[in-house]
Amino acid sequence: MRKSTLKALTAAAALIASVTAASAGWQDQASDFDKGRLAALGEAKTKALGEAKGSGGTGDASAIDAVMGPASHAPSAGEVTGSWRCRTIKLGGITPYVVYGWFNCRISMRGGGLWLEKTSGSQRTAGFLYPGDGGFVYLGASSVTGEPQHVYSGNGASAGAGATPDDQIGILTAISSNHLRLEMPYPVQESTLDVLELKR
Repeated sequence: MRKSTLKALTAAAALIASVTAASAGWQDQASDFDKGRLAALGEAKTKALGEAKGSGGTGDASAIDAVMGPASHAPSAGEVTGSWRCRTIKLGGITPYVVYGWFNCRISMRGGGLWLEKTSGSQRTAGFLYPGDGGFVYLGASSVTGEPQHVYSGNGASAGAGATPDDQIGILTAISSNHLRLEMPYPVQESTLDVLELKR
């Protein structure tokens, strides 16, 4: 099969998958493992913030209280759509905390649903946002620069494993006007809680 034909078929399959995912509810897409992770968000947050108080973290520690302290509310689709500055904050796990620098994110319509994508930096994040209790439920996957963009595998996790290290689940809420936080509990690797802060 010619490379151009293979690329076209791969792109078509990705488009079909994205349309199908966007039109279903998040409960239909999420694995039982990830439903459990999201249900444990409160527990993960408490544990991660406790672990973040340890010494030896990296980056701007003041960002942790600024992002995690405020009460949040469910934003509308109109409030979240558009371009954002974003940064990742890793809390707990193998190190107390890591606060990364700012990169670019975008939330747009794709395949009939809201699509969140971190568009710059060596570590990328992308996935759909679904209306949920208290905010938008995020189902996505991480990848690194140079790799094909990973998609959420859900129940299609790699053979012999209940989850892939790339799959992500979380809740996106607003903490003020033009300021969002995406909380992703119990990543498969490294931390206890990953937070993506979005500002504009």
